[in-house]
Amino acid sequence: MQFEFTAFARTDEGRGACRRMRRAGKAPGIVYGGTVAPQPIELDHNALFHALRNEAFHSSILAMKVDDATTKVLLRDVQMHPFKNEILHVDFQRIDENRRIHMKVPLHFVNEDLSPAVKESGALVSHVVNELNIACLPKDLPEFIEVDLSTLAVGQSLHVSSLKLPAGLVAVSRGKLDPVVATAVMPRAHTEETAEAVPGAEAAATTAAPAVEAKPATADKAEKKEPAKDDKKK
Repeated sequence: MQFEFTAFARTDEGRGACRRMRRAGKAPGIVYGGTVAPQPIELDHNALFHALRNEAFHSSILAMKVDDATTKVLLRDVQMHPFKNEILHVDFQRIDENRRIHMKVPLHFVNEDLSPAVKESGALVSHVVNELNIACLPKDLPEFIEVDLSTLAVGQSLHVSSLKLPAGLVAVSRGKLDPVVATAVMPRAHTEETAEAVPGAEAAATTAAPAVEAKPATADKAEKKEPAKDDKKK
Protein backbone atom coordinates (compact mmCIF):
# COMPACT_ATOMS: atom_id res chain seq x y z
CA MET A 1 0.00 0.00 0.00
CA GLN A 2 1.37 3.40 -0.99
CA PHE A 3 0.07 6.67 0.36
CA GLU A 4 -0.25 9.68 -1.90
CA PHE A 5 -0.59 13.22 -0.64
CA THR A 6 -0.37 16.72 -2.06
CA ALA A 7 1.97 19.43 -0.85
CA PHE A 8 2.56 22.97 -2.03
CA ALA A 9 5.84 24.81 -2.38
CA ARG A 10 6.21 27.86 -0.13
CA THR A 11 8.51 30.82 -0.20
CA ASP A 12 7.66 32.46 3.13
CA GLU A 13 9.75 31.17 6.02
CA GLY A 14 10.22 32.08 9.66
CA ARG A 15 8.03 31.87 12.77
CA GLY A 16 5.66 34.62 11.69
CA ALA A 17 4.98 32.95 8.33
CA CYS A 18 4.43 29.58 10.03
CA ARG A 19 1.93 31.08 12.48
CA ARG A 20 -0.04 32.67 9.64
CA MET A 21 0.01 29.35 7.81
CA ARG A 22 -1.38 27.46 10.82
CA ARG A 23 -4.14 30.03 11.29
CA ALA A 24 -5.09 29.40 7.66
CA GLY A 25 -5.40 25.64 8.26
CA LYS A 26 -2.02 24.72 6.79
CA ALA A 27 0.91 22.79 8.26
CA PRO A 28 4.48 23.87 7.45
CA GLY A 29 7.06 21.28 6.47
CA ILE A 30 10.26 20.58 4.59
CA VAL A 31 11.57 17.95 2.19
CA TYR A 32 15.29 17.16 2.22
CA GLY A 33 17.74 14.55 0.98
CA GLY A 34 19.17 13.45 -2.34
CA THR A 35 21.06 15.84 -4.60
CA VAL A 36 18.34 18.51 -4.49
CA ALA A 37 18.32 21.38 -2.02
CA PRO A 38 15.84 21.22 0.87
CA GLN A 39 12.41 22.50 -0.18
CA PRO A 40 9.99 24.22 2.23
CA ILE A 41 6.42 23.01 1.73
CA GLU A 42 2.95 23.45 3.19
CA LEU A 43 0.19 20.85 3.54
CA ASP A 44 -3.49 20.80 4.43
CA HIS A 45 -3.49 20.43 8.21
CA ASN A 46 -6.61 18.29 8.59
CA ALA A 47 -5.69 15.90 5.78
CA LEU A 48 -2.20 15.45 7.24
CA PHE A 49 -3.57 15.03 10.78
CA HIS A 50 -5.83 12.16 9.71
CA ALA A 51 -3.04 10.57 7.66
CA LEU A 52 -0.77 10.57 10.71
CA ARG A 53 -3.31 8.46 12.60
CA ASN A 54 -2.64 5.62 10.16
CA GLU A 55 0.25 3.42 11.32
CA ALA A 56 1.38 2.68 7.76
CA PHE A 57 1.88 6.40 7.03
CA HIS A 58 4.83 6.35 9.43
CA SER A 59 6.58 3.31 7.94
CA SER A 60 5.76 3.29 4.23
CA ILE A 61 7.11 4.86 1.06
CA LEU A 62 4.97 7.95 0.41
CA ALA A 63 4.24 9.57 -2.94
CA MET A 64 4.34 13.35 -2.50
CA LYS A 65 2.92 15.52 -5.30
CA VAL A 66 4.26 19.06 -5.55
CA ASP A 67 3.04 20.99 -8.60
CA ASP A 68 3.33 18.49 -11.46
CA ALA A 69 6.10 16.36 -9.96
CA THR A 70 5.77 13.26 -7.77
CA THR A 71 8.57 12.42 -5.33
CA LYS A 72 8.94 9.33 -3.17
CA VAL A 73 9.60 10.28 0.42
CA LEU A 74 9.65 8.95 3.98
CA LEU A 75 8.14 10.65 7.01
CA ARG A 76 11.02 11.49 9.32
CA ASP A 77 9.74 13.82 12.04
CA VAL A 78 6.52 15.38 13.29
CA GLN A 79 6.42 18.21 15.83
CA MET A 80 3.12 18.52 17.69
CA HIS A 81 1.79 21.28 19.91
CA PRO A 82 2.30 20.42 23.63
CA PHE A 83 -1.44 20.24 24.42
CA LYS A 84 -3.38 20.98 21.22
CA ASN A 85 -4.12 18.61 18.34
CA GLU A 86 -2.03 20.84 16.11
CA ILE A 87 0.89 19.93 13.86
CA LEU A 88 3.67 22.50 14.21
CA HIS A 89 6.07 21.13 11.60
CA VAL A 90 6.70 17.98 9.58
CA ASP A 91 9.87 16.63 7.89
CA PHE A 92 10.08 14.33 4.87
CA GLN A 93 13.16 12.72 3.32
CA ARG A 94 13.59 11.93 -0.36
CA ILE A 95 14.65 8.38 -1.07
CA ASP A 96 16.99 6.78 -3.56
CA GLU A 97 15.66 3.46 -4.86
CA ASN A 98 19.20 2.05 -4.98
CA ARG A 99 20.31 2.99 -1.47
CA ARG A 100 19.41 1.29 1.79
CA ILE A 101 17.22 3.15 4.23
CA HIS A 102 16.94 2.82 8.01
CA MET A 103 13.43 2.73 9.44
CA LYS A 104 11.46 1.75 12.51
CA VAL A 105 8.84 -0.79 11.48
CA PRO A 106 5.85 -1.70 13.73
CA LEU A 107 5.62 -5.23 15.15
CA HIS A 108 2.28 -7.07 14.98
CA PHE A 109 2.04 -9.92 17.52
CA VAL A 110 -0.07 -12.93 16.50
CA ASN A 111 -1.09 -16.32 17.97
CA GLU A 112 -0.50 -15.20 21.55
CA ASP A 113 -3.60 -17.06 22.77
CA LEU A 114 -2.36 -20.28 21.11
CA SER A 115 1.00 -20.30 22.89
CA PRO A 116 1.66 -22.88 25.66
CA ALA A 117 2.38 -20.00 28.03
CA VAL A 118 -1.15 -18.60 27.72
CA LYS A 119 -3.20 -21.66 26.74
CA GLU A 120 -1.75 -24.13 29.25
CA SER A 121 -0.32 -22.02 32.06
CA GLY A 122 -2.36 -18.81 31.98
CA ALA A 123 0.76 -16.67 31.75
CA LEU A 124 0.91 -13.07 30.61
CA VAL A 125 2.89 -12.17 27.50
CA SER A 126 4.71 -8.85 27.72
CA HIS A 127 5.52 -7.04 24.47
CA VAL A 128 8.88 -5.56 25.38
CA VAL A 129 9.23 -3.63 22.10
CA ASN A 130 6.55 -2.65 19.59
CA GLU A 131 8.79 -1.61 16.69
CA LEU A 132 12.07 -2.75 15.18
CA ASN A 133 14.92 -0.84 13.58
CA ILE A 134 15.63 -2.32 10.18
CA ALA A 135 17.75 -1.59 7.11
CA CYS A 136 16.59 -2.42 3.59
CA LEU A 137 16.13 -1.11 0.07
CA PRO A 138 13.00 1.05 -0.36
CA LYS A 139 11.30 -1.65 -2.46
CA ASP A 140 11.60 -4.17 0.41
CA LEU A 141 10.18 -1.90 3.14
CA PRO A 142 7.15 -3.62 4.79
CA GLU A 143 4.29 -1.84 6.54
CA PHE A 144 4.81 -4.08 9.59
CA ILE A 145 6.61 -7.23 10.75
CA GLU A 146 4.55 -10.15 12.04
CA VAL A 147 5.76 -11.82 15.24
CA ASP A 148 4.46 -15.37 15.82
CA LEU A 149 4.08 -16.21 19.54
CA SER A 150 2.54 -19.69 19.08
CA THR A 151 5.58 -21.53 20.52
CA LEU A 152 6.26 -19.25 23.51
CA ALA A 153 6.33 -21.09 26.86
CA VAL A 154 6.37 -19.81 30.46
CA GLY A 155 9.70 -18.30 31.39
CA GLN A 156 10.81 -18.03 27.79
CA SER A 157 11.70 -14.87 25.89
CA LEU A 158 11.61 -14.18 22.18
CA HIS A 159 14.67 -12.36 20.86
CA VAL A 160 15.27 -10.37 17.69
CA SER A 161 17.43 -13.19 16.33
CA SER A 162 14.39 -15.51 16.46
CA LEU A 163 12.19 -13.30 14.28
CA LYS A 164 11.42 -14.40 10.74
CA LEU A 165 12.14 -11.21 8.83
CA PRO A 166 10.88 -10.71 5.25
CA ALA A 167 13.46 -11.05 2.48
CA GLY A 168 15.79 -8.09 2.15
CA LEU A 169 15.44 -6.90 5.75
CA VAL A 170 18.27 -6.69 8.28
CA ALA A 171 17.62 -5.93 11.96
CA VAL A 172 19.68 -3.05 13.32
CA SER A 173 20.38 -3.39 17.06
CA ARG A 174 22.02 -0.68 19.12
CA GLY A 175 23.50 -1.47 22.51
CA LYS A 176 22.30 -5.02 23.20
CA LEU A 177 23.35 -7.55 20.58
CA ASP A 178 20.13 -9.56 20.72
CA PRO A 179 17.36 -7.61 22.52
CA VAL A 180 14.21 -9.23 23.86
CA VAL A 181 11.01 -8.70 21.86
CA ALA A 182 8.47 -10.53 24.05
CA THR A 183 8.50 -12.60 27.22
CA ALA A 184 6.00 -14.84 29.10
CA VAL A 185 5.61 -14.48 32.87
CA MET A 186 3.12 -15.78 35.40
CA PRO A 187 0.67 -13.25 36.91
CA ARG A 188 1.70 -11.84 40.27
CA ALA A 189 -1.48 -13.04 41.99
CA HIS A 190 -0.78 -16.62 40.92
CA THR A 191 2.79 -16.37 42.26
CA GLU A 192 1.57 -15.07 45.61
CA GLU A 193 -0.98 -17.90 45.93
CA THR A 194 1.74 -20.47 45.28
CA ALA A 195 3.92 -18.95 47.98
CA GLU A 196 1.19 -18.70 50.67
CA ALA A 197 2.43 -21.82 52.55
CA VAL A 198 5.94 -20.45 52.93
CA PRO A 199 5.15 -17.51 55.26
CA GLY A 200 3.32 -19.94 57.64
CA ALA A 201 6.36 -22.17 57.91
CA GLU A 202 8.57 -19.16 58.49
CA ALA A 203 6.21 -17.89 61.20
CA ALA A 204 6.32 -21.27 62.99
CA ALA A 205 10.10 -21.23 62.90
CA THR A 206 10.14 -17.69 64.23
CA THR A 207 7.77 -18.59 67.09
CA ALA A 208 9.89 -21.57 68.12
CA ALA A 209 13.15 -19.66 67.99
CA PRO A 210 12.67 -17.51 71.14
CA ALA A 211 11.99 -20.62 73.29
CA VAL A 212 15.36 -22.04 72.33
CA GLU A 213 17.16 -18.79 72.84
CA ALA A 214 15.53 -18.18 76.23
CA LYS A 215 17.43 -21.01 77.94
CA PRO A 216 20.89 -19.42 77.85
CA ALA A 217 19.34 -16.18 79.11
CA THR A 218 17.84 -18.03 82.15
CA ALA A 219 21.16 -19.72 82.88
CA ASP A 220 22.92 -16.37 82.78
CA LYS A 221 20.54 -14.96 85.35
CA ALA A 222 21.14 -17.99 87.60
CA GLU A 223 24.88 -17.52 87.40
CA LYS A 224 24.56 -13.86 88.32
CA LYS A 225 22.49 -14.74 91.45
CA GLU A 226 24.98 -17.33 92.81
CA PRO A 227 27.59 -14.81 94.02
CA ALA A 228 24.85 -13.03 95.95
CA LYS A 229 24.05 -16.28 97.87
CA ASP A 230 27.73 -16.79 98.74
CA ASP A 231 27.96 -13.26 100.09
CA LYS A 232 25.03 -13.93 102.45
CA LYS A 233 26.73 -17.05 103.87
CA LYS A 234 29.87 -15.08 104.60
